[in-house]
Amino acid sequence: MLTKSKVKRDLVYAYQILSYLKLDDHTYTHLSVRSEDKKSFYIYPFGIRFNEVNEDSLMEISFDGNVIEGREYQYNRTGYIIHGFIYQARKDIQAIFHLHTPSIVAVSSLKDGLLPTSQWALHFYNKISYHDYNSLALDDAEGQRLIADLKGNFVMLMRNHGSITCGRTIQEAMFYTYHLEQACKTQCLTLAMNRELSVPNEEICSKAVKDLLSFESNLGERDWHAWVRLIKGKL
Repeated sequence: MLTKSKVKRDLVYAYQILSYLKLDDHTYTHLSVRSEDKKSFYIYPFGIRFNEVNEDSLMEISFDGNVIEGREYQYNRTGYIIHGFIYQARKDIQAIFHLHTPSIVAVSSLKDGLLPTSQWALHFYNKISYHDYNSLALDDAEGQRLIADLKGNFVMLMRNHGSITCGRTIQEAMFYTYHLEQACKTQCLTLAMNRELSVPNEEICSKAVKDLLSFESNLGERDWHAWVRLIKGKL
């Protein structure tokens, strides 16, 4: 069984990894993980950077939006709407990452969204959702819209805004986040060349996504250990 210290430590690693990869956006995006008793979630407080996060700075929030731990910190209403509503609706999701890198925002703003033009992108073939822009996520109605649009997927592009990547483990959420960023960066580079695209046919795309997501058990675990070794060497 996961312990509180293990859950919080892994979330700190996630913040530090994404800071190292420069996928944070100053103080404006957030990562969370479901607590060990499954009745709440941990998230960082509003106003600090990813590289400042440690176990002591994490807040614990109940699914109805009450602060259980970390009342001395500033509370992010947008963070609660995005994370709290998804955790309540999707019992299979244990971690949620919300980012808005320039590449992800650019691709989210395209009518066609993410194209199957790279192996990175093929991880998400027919497995990505889209959520139309509606300003900041500040009320319960927006939380319900997020749930409805995510459906049964683990990854969603929020139009003109960013992304939500979820996982059955924090390792899986990191796996999807890394590959989504690589896919979006590559698509931006490809479209900038203004040349005819080579796109695999549907049969190949369907085979590729199946192969890519079943290549190893415990999706993302091997990569996670490699990221953690790197971060431990930097801290």
